Amino acid sequence: MKIIFASGNKGKVREVKSIFSENNVEILSLEEIGFTGDIIENGNTFEENAFIKADTIFQKYNLPVIADDSGLVVDQLNGQPGIYSARFAGENATYDDNNKKLISELDEFPEPHSAKFICCAVFVDAKNRISVFGELPGEIISEYRGTNGFGFDPIFIPENYKITLAEMNLAEKNKISHRAKAFVKLKQILQQITSQQ
Repeated sequence: MKIIFASGNKGKVREVKSIFSENNVEILSLEEIGFTGDIIENGNTFEENAFIKADTIFQKYNLPVIADDSGLVVDQLNGQPGIYSARFAGENATYDDNNKKLISELDEFPEPHSAKFICCAVFVDAKNRISVFGELPGEIISEYRGTNGFGFDPIFIPENYKITLAEMNLAEKNKISHRAKAFVKLKQILQQITSQQ
């Protein structure tokens, strides 16, 4: 079974291919199918944005599609950056820009800076529209640690851990991450669907 993953983020693609690697599912990235267009994510929630990505690609290629939208929700910033996590410091912001902005905005607040990653993963085909969620609670620190991962990983320590997500290898991260939790749930639902077909 071939499923398109509607993401241009190489880090996400690597994580999701790893999650589905034991199944007889071939995950195709947007790069692999030659899609280079822009998808305007103008939803107000993680779920809306995930479905916008999945629907856009499904309508174009008519193959089953998975997509996700995820972000960081920081309590002291009233839930920001939320759905704007990737462009927190501006439209063409780098991961570094976003991390620096977050650290500077949290300067005035006392530690710990509790936060959580949220991921909504969706599946769309001709018959199904499925969405599931995964969360990873933790806290933001003010110095970078680790070189693995991407995004806010170097400044996020998961609950009950002493190391950041960027100090974990992919296998460790995929045991606990918000994206792994969401996509593992999605994988289980897809296994049920395909076994009934």
